[in-house]
Amino acid sequence: MFHMLRGPRTLAALLLPCSILLHGPPLPVQAKHASESDASRDLSRAEFKDKVRGGWAGKMIGVTYGAPTEFHYLQRINEDPRDWKPEELRGALDQDDLYVQMTFAEVMDRLGLDAPIAAYVEAFRAPRYRVWHANLRLRRLLARGITAPMSSHPELSYHINDISFQFESDFIGLMCPGLPAAAQKYADRVGHVLFFGDGVYSGMFVSAMYAAAFFEKDPRRVVEAGLSSIPADSTYAQTIRDVLTWSEQNNDWKKTWRLLEEKWDRDDACPEGALRPFNINANLNGAYVVLGLLYGRGDFEKTIDIAMRAGQDSDCNPATAGGILGTMIGYHDIPAKWTAPLPALADTKFTSTIYTFNSMADSTVKRAKLVVAGEGGRVDDRGFVIPFQKPRGVKLEQFSPGKVVERIASQDPRWTWKGTWERSDSGKPVMSSRKAKDEATVTFEGTGVLIATQLRPDAGLVDVYLDGSYMATVDGYDEFERHESEGLWGKFDLKPGPHAIRLVVKGEPYRDSGDAWVHIEDLIVFLKGG
Repeated sequence: MFHMLRGPRTLAALLLPCSILLHGPPLPVQAKHASESDASRDLSRAEFKDKVRGGWAGKMIGVTYGAPTEFHYLQRINEDPRDWKPEELRGALDQDDLYVQMTFAEVMDRLGLDAPIAAYVEAFRAPRYRVWHANLRLRRLLARGITAPMSSHPELSYHINDISFQFESDFIGLMCPGLPAAAQKYADRVGHVLFFGDGVYSGMFVSAMYAAAFFEKDPRRVVEAGLSSIPADSTYAQTIRDVLTWSEQNNDWKKTWRLLEEKWDRDDACPEGALRPFNINANLNGAYVVLGLLYGRGDFEKTIDIAMRAGQDSDCNPATAGGILGTMIGYHDIPAKWTAPLPALADTKFTSTIYTFNSMADSTVKRAKLVVAGEGGRVDDRGFVIPFQKPRGVKLEQFSPGKVVERIASQDPRWTWKGTWERSDSGKPVMSSRKAKDEATVTFEGTGVLIATQLRPDAGLVDVYLDGSYMATVDGYDEFERHESEGLWGKFDLKPGPHAIRLVVKGEPYRDSGDAWVHIEDLIVFLKGG
């Protein structure tokens, strides 16, 4: 993480120009399957609230259905039996799929739909609950004074293609019934605090599917509505289009899953997934959501089961699929097997939030009234009158660090360790030092590099040099727990050829740390055009 920058190398100088930001003109997008002759569509108050409650209930059910298997099935289908018990639903109250996005919803409830970006930043900055991967990276950046929009810059947040906003955007779609352009607007605002490119598009896609789910009965049309809300040339859109095509050719979802693995289960830039079976990329996990929706064919249990059995982030994916289908069919049409335990929990707060199931549903309805009115619709005693709306064109942006070509382990002879470094093999092998002026040097060939560390409460400061030039002083501190295979520092726009990284231990604790340790796992090397 960037802790401080010294000398003439300002943050802007470090980051710009950045060759990995690929922009193009806005892409024309067209809504499909909706009747453009309809000036408006109606939803009664009761029907709308039932669908909102169905969305939140489906989310809670799906995440608890998949929770025991999260990241246990990597590059393989889960064929094991799953016997969900009603008492498991209580676990949804402590799931980041729900409590993180409620942080953002609370900002809107307090400050209005046009709440400033700074308000989202401030609300997320405080470590009220545990987070991982992209959310962890964001919170660490914010704590170190790097705020939006730089908090989602590819040179700083190498998790920006991760799944997080995909499972945190439900609240946006649920407050934008039949209004894909409105969903895009709010997803763009909230998403770019944390993400860039496909990371943002994943939330736009999901929120647009929710928006469509209020009026569509066919899951395929819901998926197509989501697809029409993101740039067609994005990696995310290409992946979803493949699932739509292959699902028409294959009756067996497992055949489509294998095609996805062959084409899209690769090049995860996340430090935990690079050259490993683990994959937290939004596009692959989004494809698993779509597998569940398309092959579930409107059956609630089948939908969340397929999304879970596809593997990887197998609690988030059935949660999203369950929430979308729950919105389509409404709370009262979710089989009672799944909803029976919910009334007993409906007034219990989610972790570190002000919301319960009931109050979140009510606040969603209140925000939806404001959204509908703001988009030219009307809310009266009979219900919602919602104007027909097309999605808008969205500018293409992509984070493409290149192909991961190798991980240079700490025991590799290309590393040189000078001083009192200690080796530990608990978990993943790591080299550690806390003594000032201890050094580590490693050589590599590539166009991008990422230093993998272990975040710990005892971590201190280290200076990073690239090819003899000082880059930054960073730290691997986390106040909660140890996180293996996280990013310490990275750069992705290097000239092809040999390079050298030198690390110099400061022997100083990070601001809140209890010690000054530096923990190094390995070096991840990227190559563009190779």
